[in-house]
Amino acid sequence: MPSAIRIAEAVVDELLKQARADSGRECCGLLGGTEGLISRAYPAANASPNPATSYEIAPTDLFRLMREIRVAGLSLLGIYHSHPNGMNEPSRNDLQRATYPDAAYFIISPSDTAPRPVRAFSIHDGIATEVEILRW
Repeated sequence: MPSAIRIAEAVVDELLKQARADSGRECCGLLGGTEGLISRAYPAANASPNPATSYEIAPTDLFRLMREIRVAGLSLLGIYHSHPNGMNEPSRNDLQRATYPDAAYFIISPSDTAPRPVRAFSIHDGIATEVEILRW
């Protein structure tokens, strides 16, 4: 994964809006784009039994969203979720469950005072490396 990823400003705005809409639950979804530019968010329902502190995309939603991304002629470039009650850095659970090594993992903070409310990470073998976000 490159050290930076491009994302449309409208997508960043959408991620923040989703995270702030229900700040007591983690929002989640997929990010699609082409040629290294994320151009669309694909929101998913959080199917986790504990949505205040974790997220899970149900397999049926995951397959449906992956199909939507392909039909749109896009590629999966990222996965996102929010951390409503903590820092927007990967949790131990996030590190253990990261199974798409070519995707950037975006973590959103709904807090208006967060210094960087949207951050992205490359996660390989349980190790996270922050990826610079280039807003387009």
